Amino acid sequence: MSLLWASMMFLYVYNDYISMYQPETIAMMSEGRMGPLGEATDAVLLGVAILMTIPALMVFLSAGLPAAFSKWLNVGFGAAYTLVNAATLFGSPPFYQLIVSVEIVLSISIVVSALTWPKASITARESAP
Repeated sequence: MSLLWASMMFLYVYNDYISMYQPETIAMMSEGRMGPLGEATDAVLLGVAILMTIPALMVFLSAGLPAAFSKWLNVGFGAAYTLVNAATLFGSPPFYQLIVSVEIVLSISIVVSALTWPKASITARESAP
C-alpha cells in the first residue's frame, strides 16, 4: 500500500506542476489566489498543507504501523481521498481529469487492498519482533 500512496503523491506533484503551464495559473498565483479555493490565506494554505501531508505520511505509516491499525487507517484515508479527488475532477482541463482519474483508481485500490489484505499477513506482521 505504501507504493500506492507514493504513486498518488507523484501524481499530485506532477498535476500541480503541469497546471503551472496554463497562463492563468501563474497569474492567479501572482495575485495570491488558489483557483477554486480563493485567496491563499494562512488558513487555506494550512488546509492544503494538511491535505498533502496525510498521503505523504501514509507512505511510511502503511508499512510502519501495526497491521490492524494500518488497515483501518488506509481504508479511512483511502476513502476520504477518493472523495477529495472526485471533487476536483469536474470542471478541470482534460490533462488534470486524466491524472485525477488515475488518483481515484489508486485511492480505491488502497481501500480494496486494505479490506482484502490476508488476515494471516496481519497476524504475522504484528507478532514479528
